[in-house]
Amino acid sequence: MARSNDEVAALLREYADLISITGKDAFKARVYEKAARAIGGYHADVSTLDTKGLQQIPGVGKSIAEKVTEYFRTGGVAAVDELRARIPAGVRQLTAIPTLGPKKALALYEEQGIASVDELVEAIRAEKLHGLKGFGPRTQENILHGVELLKSSGDRVLLDVAMDLADDITGALSRVTGCDRCTYAGSLRRMRETIGDIDVLVAAAEPGPLMQAFTELPYVTEVIAHGMAKTSVRTAKGLAVDLRVVPPDSWGAALQYFTGSKAHNIRTRELAVHQGLKLSEYGLFDVESGEKVVSATEEEIYARLGLPWIPPTLREDRGEIEAGLRGELPELVVESDLRGDLHTHTDLTDGLASLEEMVRAAAGRGYAYYAVTDHGPDLSMQRMTKERILAQRERVRELDGTYGQGRGMQLLHGVELNIGPDGGVDWPGEFLAAFDVCVASVHSHFNQSRQALTRRIVRACENPYVHVIGHPTTRILGRRPPVDVDLDEIFAACARTGTALEINAHPARLDLRDEDIVRARRHGVRFAVDSDAHSVPDLANMRYGIGTAQRGWLTEDDVINTWPQTRLRRFLRKGRKTTAATG
Repeated sequence: MARSNDEVAALLREYADLISITGKDAFKARVYEKAARAIGGYHADVSTLDTKGLQQIPGVGKSIAEKVTEYFRTGGVAAVDELRARIPAGVRQLTAIPTLGPKKALALYEEQGIASVDELVEAIRAEKLHGLKGFGPRTQENILHGVELLKSSGDRVLLDVAMDLADDITGALSRVTGCDRCTYAGSLRRMRETIGDIDVLVAAAEPGPLMQAFTELPYVTEVIAHGMAKTSVRTAKGLAVDLRVVPPDSWGAALQYFTGSKAHNIRTRELAVHQGLKLSEYGLFDVESGEKVVSATEEEIYARLGLPWIPPTLREDRGEIEAGLRGELPELVVESDLRGDLHTHTDLTDGLASLEEMVRAAAGRGYAYYAVTDHGPDLSMQRMTKERILAQRERVRELDGTYGQGRGMQLLHGVELNIGPDGGVDWPGEFLAAFDVCVASVHSHFNQSRQALTRRIVRACENPYVHVIGHPTTRILGRRPPVDVDLDEIFAACARTGTALEINAHPARLDLRDEDIVRARRHGVRFAVDSDAHSVPDLANMRYGIGTAQRGWLTEDDVINTWPQTRLRRFLRKGRKTTAATG
């Protein structure tokens, strides 16, 4: 289940939005936004803290701490309820539309009486917003696209939300007497970027106790269907979960079947038919005799079909069957292959933890190296200066080699540069030359033309001091669409210049997406799977980045932060020698 911290963070973000919608103090709204981020990224469970303990969290003052304790004491916050009552629910829903912020939502309500998403769409199509300040044709077009994104996400949740719930459920059921095996299946096992519902599979001789325990889990709010083979529930977060219990000797067939995808399963069943076999969730059977051939493990199922075991992340009918038949399936990168993280932040800019806290946590993950990449000065709200970044570098050098197994984790001092509208970055080459690693990312001006945005990123690739393009399409799942660029031109530029593309592991980004990774790899691009951590808990997001990398068919050799440090440093030298000689 979601941590108490996440619930409180969501409440504080809502309060910040409500403050903005009502036109109240913008500074106060930012204070609550910052507190939401701080609590969401805090390492300890805030429900265990009193008011004084809460005030030890950076950005949490007495008033906010009192609201948090009120929430845990009463289940609500009076100040939040008061603002909710003043604003129609539909207006609050408007703020969920990507590209439509609180101020615009308030303007629509006050000027046009628009109080729902459907009313807004109708007003745009009827041209009722003509002449309304701030709602020109391009803005209206973006709003309609945002509504499509909002509706397409439906009841789907981000990968980490589903994974947290699935981990809790499988952990609880694994402790029930009689449970032989238990895991999650479906799109979650395939590491899809968003999840509609969760499939849990259990192997047990007697399903009754497991079905009963499942319906009695504390976060189950509704039992939709209750049977001995399948039980379906709805949880407090609105997410549906299906539990299926199968006999232990059917485990492999059931796991293969319920993992999917549907398209992959059609292909495996076709292979079975061609061999006079029938494949179902109960096993692989001989058609003529009806005798069960194999069913206990997935490996047995695939082997009998003439295939190696196919990793769940590849099971999308994108060529994995053909590659398996040819013996050409890749040995996919796994999380234990990672030797370091090349994109992280501290409280020097917009992170929530100190340099020492982040380094200590990274060392605890067993990394051989770790990069600190706080923002450059072009994002003015981060208040970065040369003096501040150089002082950080000095401290990074002092900490280098003081943490990790045998105190051997090497620290890289880096920076996340902003790719400006013309493709330029924050500092000149002579200053950037002293950084160990430079990540460059687009953070604004998302609505430039396709040609301008493409050229902007290509120019950053051509900068000899830029090593990695961060979150390349800038998307935020359910909130911001990817920028409109010629990806193949960017992929070609990365391959030509020796610039890596990031697979941003934050569950709200997972950028690049899997289909784009496949295309980029064909161009010869290298990748960096990075956490983009802004807090200690964020470091664990690497599992989602690796899942996305696997869906993109990447091997250990494709990912630069699986390489030994000597090989990585050679890559990070990029084209600097050539540039210096010809410049």
